[in-house]
Amino acid sequence: MKTITVRGMEASLAEKLRQASKKEGKSVNQIVIDTMKKQLGMEKEKKFTVVHHDMDHLFGRWSAEEFNRIQGKIDSERKIDKDKY
Repeated sequence: MKTITVRGMEASLAEKLRQASKKEGKSVNQIVIDTMKKQLGMEKEKKFTVVHHDMDHLFGRWSAEEFNRIQGKIDSERKIDKDKY
């Protein structure tokens, strides 16, 4: 494998790379390689691995009180009425 040095990278570009690597859970190096492969038409087609982020803003928004209330409702509906079976 070859090693390449990139010179003259703007701080804003380096920050975007760091943000992308964090979001994707990959190293900055892997993000750069993936981006170059995509740009050069060498990207492999991924099957069944589409990740959607359109509802991310909805997750992690419940307070502990809301979670306990909702989980309590779910738990109460999972109980089996033994007299009905």
